[in-house]
Amino acid sequence: MRYMFLIYATEGAETAAHLQLATVTHHGIMDEAEERGVFGGAAPLKPACTATTVRGKREHLFVTDGPFADTKEQLAGYYILECADLDDAIAWAKKIPRTSESDHECVEIRPIQEMRSRE
Repeated sequence: MRYMFLIYATEGAETAAHLQLATVTHHGIMDEAEERGVFGGAAPLKPACTATTVRGKREHLFVTDGPFADTKEQLAGYYILECADLDDAIAWAKKIPRTSESDHECVEIRPIQEMRSRE
């Protein structure tokens, strides 16, 4: 089953040393996932201040700058990995580095709902 790992971090709380170590660790995780044939993608996201949110009902949509919610932690990046089961997904999530000492940083694991083919 494919899982998405949503990485939440506190923007601005990271130190240069944490960022450097996190970058090296992320590259190692991506390399390991590729070697095992389970890698489906990963990327960091630009800061929340660069976000644009579209919300409302179909006939009354409006656009705002910034993320949908104002929270201490922001969505910072993601992984998509093919995992045997939730235990396997949790093992991968434990490898994902935190970029600061904040207790608010976390990795949310969600199974991906497969959509039927358009064919």
